Amino acid sequence: MGKQSNYVSRQPDENGIIAWSDEDNAVWHDLVERQLKHIQGKACDEYMHGLELLDLPQDRVPQLHEVNEVLQSTTGWQVAQVPALIPFDEFFRLLANKQFPVATFIRTREEFDYLQEPDIFHEIFGHCPLLTNPAFAHFTHQYGKLGLNATPKERVYLARLYWFTVEFGLLKTADGLRIYGGGILSSPGETEYAINSDKPERKPLVPLDALRTPYRIDIMQPIYYTIGSTEELFEIADLDIMALVREAMELGLFEPKFPPKPKTDAA
Repeated sequence: MGKQSNYVSRQPDENGIIAWSDEDNAVWHDLVERQLKHIQGKACDEYMHGLELLDLPQDRVPQLHEVNEVLQSTTGWQVAQVPALIPFDEFFRLLANKQFPVATFIRTREEFDYLQEPDIFHEIFGHCPLLTNPAFAHFTHQYGKLGLNATPKERVYLARLYWFTVEFGLLKTADGLRIYGGGILSSPGETEYAINSDKPERKPLVPLDALRTPYRIDIMQPIYYTIGSTEELFEIADLDIMALVREAMELGLFEPKFPPKPKTDAA
């Protein structure tokens, strides 16, 4: 979150309305249309229910107030307009106040398939449907409060738990694997890979293990952690997570299941 973004967020007017371009709206339409096909039978029921509640427009980028009305009435959450990238302090402060940060830009056609930084499609289509779910909303709120008071080193460990739940979590249901992580749900490639590929490992979520598992943001995940239902997020949120963070720091990280990131001239 400390890196520079290639994108500039669009600013709302005095009424909170963002003037999206025709091309922005067309990109949103194409992203939503494509991903709706991929998530059928793969997204968890709670996500699909949240998507129904949000009733996102398909022909244009939604305005934040439209999303806020639904989130406020279901779990008391809101989305908050932020620049393309924000510091960790601000990220945790927002979550601790039940505000989910949304960068108000949308990817270009050149980065249609993959974008390293979260755009409005990732945040709203990927995450907001589950913010209507009490267990997911509670977990995200608790996570924000913990992160706000954590040291920089503790935050690095906390980030791994967020990664393997909020971003890349899977449910192991009676009907098979289902997705609840927004990083998967906003990516057609990862949606197919997470559910249908025999390449990644899938293990029951042990919070201490997740805190010790390295990840890379720019590859398909070599490991996913599963929970039995979103209700388990209530239980995880009420653990002494910071005691687990300190234990993880003492034990150290597991060996990465991926090669090192290639060095670039700029690195």
